[in-house]
Amino acid sequence: MKENTTSSLPARPVTESQSEMTELILPNDTNPLGHLLGGRLMQYIDLVAAMAAYRHARANVVTASMEHIDFIAPVHVGDLVILKASVNRAFKTSMDVGVKAWVENAIAGSRHHIASAYLTFVAIDANGRRVPVPPLIVEGGEESRRYEDAGFRRQRREQEKERKRQNRAAYRTAGEAAI
Repeated sequence: MKENTTSSLPARPVTESQSEMTELILPNDTNPLGHLLGGRLMQYIDLVAAMAAYRHARANVVTASMEHIDFIAPVHVGDLVILKASVNRAFKTSMDVGVKAWVENAIAGSRHHIASAYLTFVAIDANGRRVPVPPLIVEGGEESRRYEDAGFRRQRREQEKERKRQNRAAYRTAGEAAI
């Protein structure tokens, strides 16, 4: 299955851009309770997702949005955070990237899921203009599910963008009537 089949760029499989990173949590990464700061986890998520998008696009990329994120469990000083990212779908100039994060306590030998997020990246040239991205080759099962889900997320974002545009227009009209 391919997306963006009008592209002249060669399609790339999901596996070619998958990225992983591990971070050791130190005291400067935490709040006064010794728990990883949510913003720091979001930074790690953005970094690993950017790596996957960069690998797929083979171009500079910028973060356009981050979807809903839930912080499922705390991460403590001394824990390892493992993050894995994959491009879920490539559109004309943008990519949907999924990230899953786990915490590992190396001493206890335990690992569990702590967060998931979806980000949208846009490929750009040196002047900041959008550039096309290669189509994505999706190979079965889980990749197909993530591909379809990315389409639904994009559709929801477009609907939300239109709703906000209509609200702004209505507020402008109401504000002018009050003057």
